[in-house]
Amino acid sequence: MKMKEIVYQEEYIENARGVQLFSCSWLPCSSSPRALVFICHGYGMECSGFMRECGTRLARAGYGAFGIDYEGHGRSMGARCYIKKFENIVNDCDDFFKSVCAQDEYRGKSRFLYGESMGGAVALFLHKKDPAFWTGALLVAPMCKISEKVKPHPVVVNLLTRVEQIIPKWKIVPTKDVIDSAFKDPIKREQVRSNKLIYQDKPRLKTALEMLRASMKLEDTLHEVTLPFFLLHGEADVVTDPEVSKALYEQASSKDKTIRLYPGMWHGLTSGEPDENIDIVFSDIISWLDRHCSTDTDADSFPAKPILPLSNGGFIERFATSSPAVAVMNGKQRQKRSRSYLCGLNGRRLFQHSAM
Repeated sequence: MKMKEIVYQEEYIENARGVQLFSCSWLPCSSSPRALVFICHGYGMECSGFMRECGTRLARAGYGAFGIDYEGHGRSMGARCYIKKFENIVNDCDDFFKSVCAQDEYRGKSRFLYGESMGGAVALFLHKKDPAFWTGALLVAPMCKISEKVKPHPVVVNLLTRVEQIIPKWKIVPTKDVIDSAFKDPIKREQVRSNKLIYQDKPRLKTALEMLRASMKLEDTLHEVTLPFFLLHGEADVVTDPEVSKALYEQASSKDKTIRLYPGMWHGLTSGEPDENIDIVFSDIISWLDRHCSTDTDADSFPAKPILPLSNGGFIERFATSSPAVAVMNGKQRQKRSRSYLCGLNGRRLFQHSAM
C-alpha cells in the first residue's frame, strides 16, 4: 500500500509461543531508509491506527519505521490486553526487531528504539537485554519508575500477588479512564475513543501486577542505561509523571542524553495535542535522529556494536510551545502540583485504566 511518499506494509508473524502477532512498517518510497526506527506502543494501544502518524512522519523524513502489536493488543492474537509475563513482550519485540535488522537490505543500518509510555519501558528492557545492539532510543513520556507519590504499600502488593494465579485474567483492578486526561485536543480524543483496536476496559489483575513489577525492576536499574537517548515529556502530563523522566535522565549512565520538557503539553505528545504542538514534537524527534544517524556500517559487522555519537555531556532543555526555536537551559525543579501516580501512571487508586 502506497501513501504518497511512503510504502506501508502489514504482515503477521508467529512468536515463540505460537501466537500470531500483527506487524507493520512505513518505508520511504524512493530510497533506502537512512536508519531503522522500531516502535514500542503503549499499554492498550496498537500500531496500524494509533501509531500511524508516527510511522508516516518518520518515513517521510527518510527513516524506516517498524511496529508490532504486542500479544493481546491491537490486531494480534491472544486474550485482550492480558500480559502474562512482561518479558514475553520484550522477547517478542526483540525477536521481530532483530529479524528486520538481519535482512540484507538493512544490515549495517543504524537502529533506534522508539517507546511511548509503557512502550518506553519495553524499549529500556530491550536495551538492557542487549546493551551494545541499539544506536539510541527515543522515549516519549516513558513508564520507567514508580512515582514516590503513590508507591503501593507492600501489603497491598502481597494481597494481590496471593490471588494472581487464581484469577489472573479478572478485570478487577480499580480504574480511572485516562483518555480525557491524556489527549488534549477534543477531536483527537474522540478518534482515540472510536478506535476499537484500543483496549478501554479495566486492566486484568495479572497485567497490572506485571506492569508494576516491570516498573520496579527498571527503577532499581536506571543507572544501567547507557545508550544515547532523547526523553520527551509534557509538563502538564497527569498520566505519567514528568519527575519520573527526570529521574531516568539524572540516574542513567549514558554520556549522550537529552530531556525536553514541553510546558502546557499533556501525555499524548504525538497524538493528542493540537497540530502545531505535534509538529513541534516531531520536528524535535526528527532533528535528534538526524544528528545521531550514522552512515551505513559494514554489513558483515551485524550484530556489532553501533557507532555512538560524541558525548554532549547531557543537558536538559525546556521549550515554550509558542516559541519552539528558542531553547532555555533549565536545571531548576518546577513547582510541584497536586497529582498522584503509579508506575508513572496517574490515578487516585491503585492502577490506571487504559494506560499507554
